[in-house]
Amino acid sequence: MPALIAPLRQLLLFAWLETRCCGFAIALLSGVALSTALPHLPVARYDLLLVYGVLLTVVFRLCGWESGRDLAVIAVCHAVGLAFELVKVSLGSWSYPEPAVLKLAGVPLYGGFLYAAVGSYICRAWHVLELGLVRYRRGATTVVAAAIYGNFFSHHWLPDLRWVLAAALLAATAGTQVRFTVGSRRRSMPLALGFALIGFFLWVAENIATYLGAWRYPYQMDAWQPVSWQKIAAWGLLISVTFVLVEWTRRDRSSGAGSPGLRRIVGRLTRRPRAGADAG
Repeated sequence: MPALIAPLRQLLLFAWLETRCCGFAIALLSGVALSTALPHLPVARYDLLLVYGVLLTVVFRLCGWESGRDLAVIAVCHAVGLAFELVKVSLGSWSYPEPAVLKLAGVPLYGGFLYAAVGSYICRAWHVLELGLVRYRRGATTVVAAAIYGNFFSHHWLPDLRWVLAAALLAATAGTQVRFTVGSRRRSMPLALGFALIGFFLWVAENIATYLGAWRYPYQMDAWQPVSWQKIAAWGLLISVTFVLVEWTRRDRSSGAGSPGLRRIVGRLTRRPRAGADAG
C-alpha cells in the first residue's frame, strides 16, 4: 500500500497543476453555465459573455497569471479562432442560435474566446509545468499544423485530408517528448500523446458548452445530443495549431530565434511606452 501513495500524490498534484493551467477555460465555461440561469435581461446573453471574457482577460493580466507576451499570443489565438468560426458558421457546420448585437456574419464576437481559452491553457502550462521539448522538429510541425488548419476549410470543396495529415503529424512529432515538472519530479510524455489527451478533454468541454447553448450543431437544434466522438480526433489535430503559435514565442524568448514577423507583432503588442513619449 505505501508503494501506491507516492504515485497517487503525483497524480493528484498533476491534476491540480492542470486545473491551474485551465483557469481561464474553467472560468469562461462557468460563466457560460451561470448565464443560462440569468433572468431575462435587455442585453443578449452572447453580448454579456463577450464583456465577461474581456473582464476575465483583464483580471488574469492584473493578477500576473498571464504576461503581456502571453496576452499577445492569446489575442492571436482569438483572431485565428474567430476567422475559423466565420467560415465554418457560414458553411453551416454549426451555429449560434441566440440573438446578439455584437454578432458578425452569425458569429458572436465572444466566440473567439473559446479558442483564446485553449491558447491560455498552453501558455499557462508552459509556466506552471515548466514545459520543455526534446527532439522537436519545429519546421516540420509548423508546416503540418498550417496544413491541418487549411484542411478544416478546404475539405468543404476538396478531398478531406485529415487522416493523411494526422499521419503526417505523427511523423513530424515522432520521437518528440514534452518534459514537465510535477512537484520535484521531472517527467515526460510523447508530444503526440499530449495532443490526443488535450483533444479528448476539449471534446468533453465541447459537450458541456453545446449543452449550455454556447453554440449548436445542426443535429442538436431540436434536442441536445452528445457531440460525435470523431471530434476528439479533430480537436487533437487542431490543438497542434495553437501549440505551434505558442511555441514560436517561447523559443523566441529563450533562444532569441524565431519568426521575425511574429516577433515584431508580439513585440509591438507588449512594448512599454518610452519615458517622456508624447501622449495621444
